[in-house]
Amino acid sequence: MSDIPSQDDELAGTEQPFVQHLMELRDRLVKASIAVGIAAALLFFYPGPGALYDLLAAPLVAHLPKGATLIATSVISPFMVPLKILLMAAFLLALPFVLWQVWAFVAPGLYSHEKKLVMPLVVSSTVLFFIGVCFCYFFVFGQVFSFIQSFAPKSITAAPDIEAYLSFVLTMFLAFGLAFEVPIVVVVLARMGLVSVEKLKHFRGYFIVLAFIIAAIVTPPDVVSQLALAIPMCLLYELGIWAAQIFIKHTKAPEDADQPASS
Repeated sequence: MSDIPSQDDELAGTEQPFVQHLMELRDRLVKASIAVGIAAALLFFYPGPGALYDLLAAPLVAHLPKGATLIATSVISPFMVPLKILLMAAFLLALPFVLWQVWAFVAPGLYSHEKKLVMPLVVSSTVLFFIGVCFCYFFVFGQVFSFIQSFAPKSITAAPDIEAYLSFVLTMFLAFGLAFEVPIVVVVLARMGLVSVEKLKHFRGYFIVLAFIIAAIVTPPDVVSQLALAIPMCLLYELGIWAAQIFIKHTKAPEDADQPASS
């Protein structure tokens, strides 16, 4: 009877590692939060919340009628909106460090060939997200606002609300940032074996239709923004197929790589 392990003995070997993982996760979250806080403090002093909002509103202000400005319909909007923009900018500034903390947490549980896949994906996904946001800010906003103002009647004086504009900007940034992650999704699906590269090639025509449907849903009802989102998604899908072939070749497990030779 004494040789039969008790329930406490069975849990003794698993409880401590689980607690250690929770403590490590807490430490990683604290470090990521501190990084965001430091970035927010730096941005608060330079260039400042007001300057960040002016920078974010510049594409719209440039296409408003002469003398028109954005308005605040809520008493606390002039304070809350710049603060939200400050926190958003701080998170984007600290995003590489935040993703590094995520990588440091999951890396010990990965095999060496899996680490070869994860680290490039973390870096490339960060870069692609920033490219999507920059593409939206520097190109799409100017085209969309110019297109909208060209249809506005002369009797209407445009004075957008700052909270509505912030919501619009965040939605567009998120849409374009995630849309530029298409190659990462394609690579992960192919590398995990869920979809073969050949099936991805055959799905090309369906994806083009899907891209235009997504663009029609998440963007304003104008042709410019829809094309600006759908066309890059289609091109990035092709890039993902090409990248998937390279990743599959260079991130195989050792036994998978030796299998053709042994046969």
